[in-house]
Amino acid sequence: MSGQSTELRQQTQADVTALAVRLGDVLRPGMSVLLSGPVGAGKSHLARSLIRSILSEPEDVPSPTFTIVQTYETDKGDLWHVDLYRLSSLSEIEELGLTEALDHDICIIEWPDRLGPFHPKHALEIGLQQAARDDTRDITLSSTDPAWQEAIGDLICD
Repeated sequence: MSGQSTELRQQTQADVTALAVRLGDVLRPGMSVLLSGPVGAGKSHLARSLIRSILSEPEDVPSPTFTIVQTYETDKGDLWHVDLYRLSSLSEIEELGLTEALDHDICIIEWPDRLGPFHPKHALEIGLQQAARDDTRDITLSSTDPAWQEAIGDLICD
């Protein structure tokens, strides 16, 4: 992928939450955030923090591991939180309506490697890895989209 790539080390869950809140500030309909990393890397924590940051009313934000999709109405528009870990076939992506949502709604997608040909070209990709200490995460932000490249600078400035 050509484009901007930035690596961060977040020391605590509070740091990851703060990054998610800054990310929530820049999200708009039609934008996608793809969260990659092994089980336990913090994808769901980042997604929940981001979703909570843009909900107009506090709401429980469960992991969509078993339901695959959870949707939320926000002041910014509809938001889809998608966990593709249990996806059994690519046809399910279209059956869920995800291909249309990628064009019109805010989409937060865990396990985006399962998107295959439906992988959005203009997404922000966030890779999370557990670092040497249990409470530390290495995070990589990258995108080829010029709008995201500008936003990445804003995300790391705090």
